[in-house]
Amino acid sequence: MRLRPSAALLGLAVFAQPAQAQPQGQAQAQGPAQGQAPSPARPAAPGNLPLPVGQGAQPLTLAQAEAVLVERNLAVIAARRGVDAARANRLVAASLPPPQVVVGNSFLQFNETAAGAVRGTRLISPSNNIQAGLQVLVERGGKRTLRTRVAEDQIGAAEAQVLDALRTSLFALRQAFLGALLARANLEVALGNRMSLDRTEALLRRQLRDGAIPEGDLLRFQASRLQFEPDVTTNAQAYAAGVAAVAALLSADPAAFQPGAGTIPALGINPSQPGALPPEPSGPRGRAAAPPGPASAPTTVQTILSPVAFDVRGRFEAVPQLGIGREDLAKGIESRADVVAAQRQFAAANSNRLLAEAGRSRDVTVSGSWSRSRLSQDLPNSRDQLDATNSFGIQFSVPIFTRQIVEGNVGVASAQAGQAEAQARAALLQARADFAAAWATYEQARALLNLYTGGALNRAEEAYRSTEQAYLAGGRSLIDVLDALRVLNATRIQANQARYAYLLALSQLEQATGVSGIAPRL
Repeated sequence: MRLRPSAALLGLAVFAQPAQAQPQGQAQAQGPAQGQAPSPARPAAPGNLPLPVGQGAQPLTLAQAEAVLVERNLAVIAARRGVDAARANRLVAASLPPPQVVVGNSFLQFNETAAGAVRGTRLISPSNNIQAGLQVLVERGGKRTLRTRVAEDQIGAAEAQVLDALRTSLFALRQAFLGALLARANLEVALGNRMSLDRTEALLRRQLRDGAIPEGDLLRFQASRLQFEPDVTTNAQAYAAGVAAVAALLSADPAAFQPGAGTIPALGINPSQPGALPPEPSGPRGRAAAPPGPASAPTTVQTILSPVAFDVRGRFEAVPQLGIGREDLAKGIESRADVVAAQRQFAAANSNRLLAEAGRSRDVTVSGSWSRSRLSQDLPNSRDQLDATNSFGIQFSVPIFTRQIVEGNVGVASAQAGQAEAQARAALLQARADFAAAWATYEQARALLNLYTGGALNRAEEAYRSTEQAYLAGGRSLIDVLDALRVLNATRIQANQARYAYLLALSQLEQATGVSGIAPRL
């Protein structure tokens, strides 16, 4: 038996668009007049509708997430510690070679006769003699200046690496956030479909109680609506995974959530009675409930959303314009953080090569000494008794046979400078390749988004309305209407995917060029 138009289209016209979750009793579906085709309302802006998350899940926008990432992201923090280490190393490099102080004394003395006998052995107190000396290394060839230059170049490279860590971490955050926002928007569509399907099923159950339709019609509708249920669970899982990825990038615990969230009762739906309407008043015209059987089996899952650490929010329907030309973007590639870091590493390697070449100038070690002894130095026939003897000395030492070592160090430093130069050139070429790929992605994403925003959604809605009109006129079946509805919902999901691809393409352009202000502000 065919469903009556007044019963079937009453709900089908409702679930043709995603609806905001409302508790039962706040909004009841009202049917159109017999033979009148309802017009589906425009879908609400995706990305901001409430979801059944726990009370501990705070709303999080992209701007808030970016601000937190700058302070808490572990990769950025590690890069900042690299700057601290480079600055500390400069203090060492700019210092003079430390002088060395030598202090000692003679603690044992004995005499030796011509016959080889030992006489007069005694221990000597430190108060009776002392020796002191000072050694200073005199560097030649400007080594201290060159060491300082290497350290300063390394500080510049470390600072650029902080910016590069921030660039890559921001892109990873935006990618994860947009992915979570896409899953959220798709989940909103799926939840709106589920609630509308529940209303339609409730109406069919009422008609079954009235005897207006056979149970087989309700069973066919229930079998058709099950195709929409995987959309809910799949997008709920994708949303939870996206939020976990965002939390990890913000150095938050992805498993920290409010227990008990994510169940259907949080949406005002009773999972024990799928599609149930409020009970009808008892009286002479009261009707009996539908008999137990396959039609009374559940048609929805009870848990739809695992508890999450954050509830991401954003204007997913926003379509920001690029606002800058391709040539201007290409000029900014040389200022990309990783390119700058590679160039500064090359500069540090060149300075290190000059430092190695300065090793050809041999350093000189200057040593000065003083000693004082109160031990008896009198000759046997001396008439003047001596109390102490003082002596001063100076020494110069120069390393020899160092040519092979110095030339080896120069060769190592030259090779490292060549490596750094090649890496700097490779970083620039890779940046230009990233830009070329990001620009192509942007153009394709923009073209696809224009396709959906320029009429694809309107055509899908019009196709659904025309199928609905044909059904009212008796020329189409309920299955045709459901097929048109599935096409409409698939088009809306694909439009969400196109929005995601476009927003992500803008983020990729900023990540590839290093030009700030391109990524979307949601």
